[in-house]
Amino acid sequence: QVQLVESGGGLVQAGGSLRLSCATSGRTFGQLRMGWFRQAPGKERTFVAAISWNDGDTYYAGSVKGRFTISRDNAKKTVYLQMNSLKPEDTAAYYCAASRLGGTWHVSPNEYDTWGHGTQVTVSS
Repeated sequence: QVQLVESGGGLVQAGGSLRLSCATSGRTFGQLRMGWFRQAPGKERTFVAAISWNDGDTYYAGSVKGRFTISRDNAKKTVYLQMNSLKPEDTAAYYCAASRLGGTWHVSPNEYDTWGHGTQVTVSS
């Protein structure tokens, strides 16, 4: 069983930055990729970014490309999401997730099998 724990959320003004962390533990063997998703109140959970554990390849949603950076530290089994130039519309609960799927990049929550409990990011205008 894989456990994921997010941290680093908080309140920030528009234009500011935050770095989220996702610490993994347990039986992580077989998990090929990690993703970040977000969910605003009353809205669906949507894809933000993903990274491959093996080669560090990354993929981003268009709405965050150029502002957010996903990275990983294999030794620490931790994935990060650096968020810069934050906007009020980035306000949401952010979740990290693990996937056993390789191949094309997967952006549906259904393609990720393990989830953290989330961390809240609030961007004030």
